[in-house]
Amino acid sequence: MLLKGKNAVITGARRGIGRAIVEAFAANGAGIYAHARSDTPEFTEDMRSAADKYGVEIWPVFFDMTDSAAMKAFVKRLMSEKRVVDVLVNNAGITHNALFHMTGEAALREQFEVNFFSVFLFTQYISKFMTKQKFGSIINIASTAGEDGNPGKSAYGASKAAVIAMTKSIAAELGEFGVRANCIAPGVTNTDMLATLPPAVLEETKNSSDLRRIGLPSEIAATAVFLASDLSSYVTGQTIRVDGGLKK
Repeated sequence: MLLKGKNAVITGARRGIGRAIVEAFAANGAGIYAHARSDTPEFTEDMRSAADKYGVEIWPVFFDMTDSAAMKAFVKRLMSEKRVVDVLVNNAGITHNALFHMTGEAALREQFEVNFFSVFLFTQYISKFMTKQKFGSIINIASTAGEDGNPGKSAYGASKAAVIAMTKSIAAELGEFGVRANCIAPGVTNTDMLATLPPAVLEETKNSSDLRRIGLPSEIAATAVFLASDLSSYVTGQTIRVDGGLKK
């Protein structure tokens, strides 16, 4: 129960790493605002089941991360409910695989709009709660592609590199207010995004890691629990790679 008594906002909670983080946070006692882009009965029921399973509160919330007005409306809801926000997990994102010369302007702008600009703005809004509280943990889900310069991931990797740079800056700026900011950089992980990789590339990547396997969403989530909890109270401005010992 490392997160008992804490409230977290988790974006992109419908599936994959985001859904695994919801599960891990709920198992550790957190109250959760679980974000998805659109409302579906399946998601609402899934969140209700998880809340019942662990005896916590999970509040489904719905808005497009590229809609700044919708994000502000959610923040106003938080203000009206007068809840403490202990943890923000910026997980929502998209991927794009294409060689540099084959990456069009529209794809490039979409990568940055979803993976960076929305994270930047949403963190601005939520971190204002944290600076007033004098505590908080911001966890940004980046990628090893943001550090390694993988072929075919120039746009995606650049957007995640921007997230890593932003995280270091806000850690430096917000530390005096008791707010920590860190990144998790997953390697190849067993999510829907794997479908975008050619089988040969996937096999080569798997074999280039020390553990010779694909990572699990639950393993990323376990690192998020650490960064959200008081176990990491002296950790900020870091990018923690959860990649099985991936070699370039």
